[in-house]
Amino acid sequence: MNVRLERVVELAKDRFALQDYYGCIHFLEEIVESGEGVYADVHHLLGLASHLVGYPERAIECFDRALAVNPNYYEAHIHRGIVLNELGRSEEGQGAFASADEVQNEERDGIPGPQADKLANLHAELGAAYADAGAIEKTIEQYRTALRLGPTFHDLRYRLARTLLQVGRSLEAREELETLVAAKPDAVDVRATLGLAYYVSGDLETAQTVWGAVRDEYPDNARVRAYLAMLKRAHEKD
Repeated sequence: MNVRLERVVELAKDRFALQDYYGCIHFLEEIVESGEGVYADVHHLLGLASHLVGYPERAIECFDRALAVNPNYYEAHIHRGIVLNELGRSEEGQGAFASADEVQNEERDGIPGPQADKLANLHAELGAAYADAGAIEKTIEQYRTALRLGPTFHDLRYRLARTLLQVGRSLEAREELETLVAAKPDAVDVRATLGLAYYVSGDLETAQTVWGAVRDEYPDNARVRAYLAMLKRAHEKD
């Protein structure tokens, strides 16, 4: 997520804190519509705001999206269960609470799941602060620590991969992106970035395969078309 969108997230949180839930929704919808590396927190907060203005079905959809990004998101399981119960879908609600219990009882690095998630978010925020200061090695260190505590934080893994690419560590970026694609095969941006990691590391053949597959599925994707044009020019120079 770029700096502008991160600022929009902060504005949305400010609106939520002031109980201006419609304002919060307005800002969050701008982020979701951008399609740019939307974090689980964005979907979760959008779900909370939607519930508070009287749209429970939409809230459930938002919580589901948050859990698709981070299946261990404890609060999303809890709030999903609450809304399902309010809708009279008590059996599904109990299932959501059971999932929350599983997350709570899970330990990562010897730390209970919900606390591990909170610590992971703190390390991620610290990593972003280091990135703003230009301390990229410390950024990477904090992101890796966060991922040890929250291995299903797919949005954070994507940030790590992009940071690794930024400093020329394309082989490490490939590993992170391959993990992401295995977990989220429909994530077009991730697949496009994986192709770029292959390209930068000198594996043009695999880059062609990755980008070609995305183009076949999403022929209107401008980013992938641009990458394939770049690849074509590279081949013509050989």
